Amino acid sequence: MKIKEIIAVLEEMAPLAYAEDFDNVGLLVGDSEAQSSGILVCHDALENVINEAIAKKCNLVVCFHPILFSGIKKITGKNYVERAILKAIKNDIAIYAVHTALDNHSEGVNKIFCDILGLENTKILIPKQNFIQKLVTYTVPDNAQKVRQALFDAGSGTIGNYDNCSFNSNGIGTYKGNSKSKPVVGKRHKLTETEEIKIEVTFEKHLQSRILKALFDNHLYEEVAYEIYELQNSHQNIGLGMIGEFENAMNEKDFLLFVKDKMIANGIRHSAFRGKKIKKVAVLGGSGSFAIKNAIQAGADAFLTADLKYHQFYEAENKLLLADIGHFESERYTKNYIVDYLRKKILNFAIILSEENTNPVKYL
Repeated sequence: MKIKEIIAVLEEMAPLAYAEDFDNVGLLVGDSEAQSSGILVCHDALENVINEAIAKKCNLVVCFHPILFSGIKKITGKNYVERAILKAIKNDIAIYAVHTALDNHSEGVNKIFCDILGLENTKILIPKQNFIQKLVTYTVPDNAQKVRQALFDAGSGTIGNYDNCSFNSNGIGTYKGNSKSKPVVGKRHKLTETEEIKIEVTFEKHLQSRILKALFDNHLYEEVAYEIYELQNSHQNIGLGMIGEFENAMNEKDFLLFVKDKMIANGIRHSAFRGKKIKKVAVLGGSGSFAIKNAIQAGADAFLTADLKYHQFYEAENKLLLADIGHFESERYTKNYIVDYLRKKILNFAIILSEENTNPVKYL
């Protein structure tokens, strides 16, 4: 199959529109029209991983972290990024990164984190802002169900655990067509009044072109009246971090030992013990110091993340237990999830989990 067909599956798993603006996700190297000989899934697309892909005859590397994160002006092999890219290009190997597109997904990095720990009743810690739009349109009653269903099929009308959500109200529409018009209801040059239904649905903004196509393809009128608004509502099912609860609370030391075992962490740096049980836990895979205040506001007893600096441990303010379990460790199960997802969606195809450990941090 072509690489672009695999990309379509990856974007079902982690839509690129979910990614943060600062990120660099999607196809970073390679030709999407090329035929794929196999997929190697890894955490970081380093030179040793590209060598592994060559050895295992995989010409598509799917990585979590983008090997190309910021702009570069030369590719001469002078550093680990350039060496990996050069080797990939020389060997016709494509590189695709998911990163925050999967971070922000409700079933992504942080849900995986929560599931490994056995946290229940999970929800997004920092819901994504400015991501929901509303479509308002008008049509005659006989056409309303067709239009609504088309909009739902295109991805609109989902709110939390509910789909096919819309609001509909009755009214009177008026119009008068000119000499070039072809009215379906009424006649040219004659003012027409007709019963109409106002249909309102919300949708994720990256679906706008698909939603409008569905509207135009299924609407009865020659000229379709519609409005699109950007809503200030946060998206409760997309965003960074997650928070959940243990069925049974545990003391702080036992909690950290439990986390260390489950996440295979070589060490955990943490703030001072508060002498309180841990039941409600916030997590954010990767660098999550910016979310300390969100974890506190959410009432978490503990916040698990990585890459905390010295002074950031003070920000716990004795309001929660703050723990740095390591960047790689907090995301270590992500590549397993990607492999499992691809194997369910693409049958009878070489999808291989990388055996290379790309964690740059070592412990004595």
